[in-house]
Amino acid sequence: MIAAELIKRGAKYYAKETAVMYKNQKLTFEEVHKNSNRLAHALFKLGLEKGDRISFLLANSIHSVEIDFAMLKSGLVRVPLNTRLSEEEHFHMITETDSKAILFTEEFSVRVARLKERLPKGTLFCQVDGVSKYDWMIPIYEEMKAVTDEDPIVPLVEADYATLQYTSGTTGKLKAAIHTQGSWAAMATNILSTLTINNGDIMMHAAPLTHASGILVLPHWIRGAANAILPTFHPQEFLQAVETIKPTTLNLVPTMIVMLLSTSEVEKYSFDSVRSLIYGASPMPREALKRGLELWGPKFIQYFGQTEVPLILSILPVEDHILGLENPAYFDRLLSCGRPTITTDVKIVDGDGIEVPQGEIGEIVVSSNQSMAGYWKEDELTAETVKGKWVYTRDMGYIDQEGYLYLVDRKSDMIISGGFNIYPREVEEVLYQHPAVMEAAVVGIPDATWVESVKAFVVLKEGHTTSEEELIEFCKDHLASYKKPKSIEFIDSLPKSAVGKVVRRMLRKEELKR
Repeated sequence: MIAAELIKRGAKYYAKETAVMYKNQKLTFEEVHKNSNRLAHALFKLGLEKGDRISFLLANSIHSVEIDFAMLKSGLVRVPLNTRLSEEEHFHMITETDSKAILFTEEFSVRVARLKERLPKGTLFCQVDGVSKYDWMIPIYEEMKAVTDEDPIVPLVEADYATLQYTSGTTGKLKAAIHTQGSWAAMATNILSTLTINNGDIMMHAAPLTHASGILVLPHWIRGAANAILPTFHPQEFLQAVETIKPTTLNLVPTMIVMLLSTSEVEKYSFDSVRSLIYGASPMPREALKRGLELWGPKFIQYFGQTEVPLILSILPVEDHILGLENPAYFDRLLSCGRPTITTDVKIVDGDGIEVPQGEIGEIVVSSNQSMAGYWKEDELTAETVKGKWVYTRDMGYIDQEGYLYLVDRKSDMIISGGFNIYPREVEEVLYQHPAVMEAAVVGIPDATWVESVKAFVVLKEGHTTSEEELIEFCKDHLASYKKPKSIEFIDSLPKSAVGKVVRRMLRKEELKR
């Protein structure tokens, strides 16, 4: 099965129904399908060919879905660029992938103009919205008016590259995971086998569709569900959109949920339309989950996945959340990632790749039909990560006697202080229990005596105060003494990735500069 075929089926089954919603605009399945065909033909007309890479600098828009679909149908390979990265990082990603074109929205035209000065002659710069600032910027949607809306005739097989998805993971080095027509289709079918998606449902996206949220588009498309797209995530606007759009499904990372729950008068917004609130990408603070369950009820579904082997690898369904909510003895289960899906094998191994006994912490390794084909131009790293059918995730965790997978922390984030292993998440969980704390991140910093010591960075809730001494004492009451932070720094915000994950690596880097 290839992803391009699933697009055609959805267009055929639900042609006149609403497929995409953005602000006050709506597109039917047929309109999205035909627009994606036109875009594919317009790009071919510019001289691009199957297998060529196209870098994206795209904000969420009415065109987001059809752009992805055009790439899949044409065999062109998408290279989404994290819009928060620097010009130098963008330049590296574009040149490393030998991208022949850049597809961008108007707000990134200044960045694109600067990149043009450094990129090879012949690179195509295609703007998808607004008015182009320079004559060398191709208004690609104008070019689409002169081409056919028939399906592009491109021979495609499962092994054809579909996307090069950059991730820095734990190393800080940018590397691109290669996904194919086959692995993209596998992601969609795996999601369909795990989540309940019905014709007429509405999936609302606030995170960038160029990243994890975009993976959920195709499975909703093939079931006849609409994808409602917000320009970006803003807590107050998101809550208002839930009431207005009445989505059945939401996809949020834990930091987004924390921000929503910290919004004034959050209780007045109705979530009655929401059947499934999917969350993942990073650990959920215990206190936020408790508050969310109390306020919105058992709508929560947790998933586990990563760029190399995307969602869904394991799932904690609504039923487990209900059990945890009603019976405190089962609440700790809600801190797990659930059980592996039927298409995924998971095991826990030690440093030598040997499976550890049940309940012991080790590295999580997974095998799935949605695994990446490898890293782009990184043969050595690919060999370190993919061993036979197993992908080494660099996530540390364990599996309990009932088969629930628990994510402890990233391998590289573990702190070793005085010979003891300290997992930042455990300390962060305690900090989140303090009534003044909105967000917390814990890192290890150099220590002359203990090699590393624990430092916490804390964002306070609006209108709340506390002190470093008070928080350290609070942690001391809930943790072994060697785990408590030695120092705490209060900051306005934590560094986050494009999808809202806290990036501890950046905090460590800034600390080492001091």
